[in-house]
Amino acid sequence: MSTEGKFQLSRLPEIDKARSSKGKAYCEFLRVPSMSAGLYVLTPGATDSQRPHHEDEIYYVLRGRSRFQAGEEDREVSAGSVIFVAAEVEHRFHDVTEELAALVFFAPAES
Repeated sequence: MSTEGKFQLSRLPEIDKARSSKGKAYCEFLRVPSMSAGLYVLTPGATDSQRPHHEDEIYYVLRGRSRFQAGEEDREVSAGSVIFVAAEVEHRFHDVTEELAALVFFAPAES
């Protein structure tokens, strides 16, 4: 049985290098119809200018420290934090005090 289109192995150092070389905060590394995933990195003091998405979203914070606001909720987040944000909810990271790196998963794939 072929695994083409059914299996992908990604390595964070290579993803981060590709993201950095493009000068972007976000680098998508997976896209299939049911979901997409990327690496999002914000430097201390950076502005998170994202807008609400049409998809449900999960963040897994790999490193760093900041605050995260979703709707009326505002919480401190750091390495190990897992954040769920429903589709269409206004949200953003703010007060980034240590470089923040998070894996981001959208379901279905981000449009």
